[in-house]
Amino acid sequence: MSVRLPLRPVPTTAHPAVVDRATWQAACDDLLVREKAHTREGDALAAARRRLPMTPVPAQARVQGPDGPVPFVDVFEGRTQLIAYFHMWHDGQPPEGQCEGCTFFTAGIQRPAYLHSRDVTLVVLCQGTFEESRPYADLVGDELPWYSARDAEPLLAGRGFGFFAGYLRLGGDVFETWWGTGRGTEAMSPSYQLLDRTAYGRQETWEDSPAGWPQLFDARSGAQFRVAGRPTIQWTVTDVEAAAGSDEHHAACH
Repeated sequence: MSVRLPLRPVPTTAHPAVVDRATWQAACDDLLVREKAHTREGDALAAARRRLPMTPVPAQARVQGPDGPVPFVDVFEGRTQLIAYFHMWHDGQPPEGQCEGCTFFTAGIQRPAYLHSRDVTLVVLCQGTFEESRPYADLVGDELPWYSARDAEPLLAGRGFGFFAGYLRLGGDVFETWWGTGRGTEAMSPSYQLLDRTAYGRQETWEDSPAGWPQLFDARSGAQFRVAGRPTIQWTVTDVEAAAGSDEHHAACH
């Protein structure tokens, strides 16, 4: 079933100043200097990541797939590199009670062919059991390889779910090369990069915006990933309203 996402009109009459094109272009040119510096600093950070050391992943690391437990090295699908997103899960909750942030980030890339061309596999490692969580992936149209990493402490290494990590395979040995959480996971979603280039931005309460700009979403509660009580992506696949009490579960994601 395809359901139309509820329209959310911008509740403001505030807008950028209107100027002639020459004035506008001059302002864009000034900003471009800073944008280029930002790009170069991002390049420098990426270069530093490429120079990080790496740490072994214990050979006993296992995850659960459609055919049962498999060694973590099998998740690479024969490729040399792996990016894995560790998806939070709330046992026994219906789809509308699941983690809206993890749903948002893992839904951002569904055609990883370009990653494959660089010998990189992208997968989801879920906190829930495979039997309970895989139907959720099917519901929201997440076509990435999906595994359960429940009880996979050799991979978690004391961390909670809600992060993503990079790995390198040398023969049958696997090494973790980098990981990020919090706002570091924004790299998984091009939607944020696009919103940052709009006049009103992400419309989240923490943003530094001019007076009168819409700031509708409290990022501390996960509200930026929900519309009318359920993860935004679910509006395209189901018309089920959010279950009572689901707020306490999605608040636990943050």
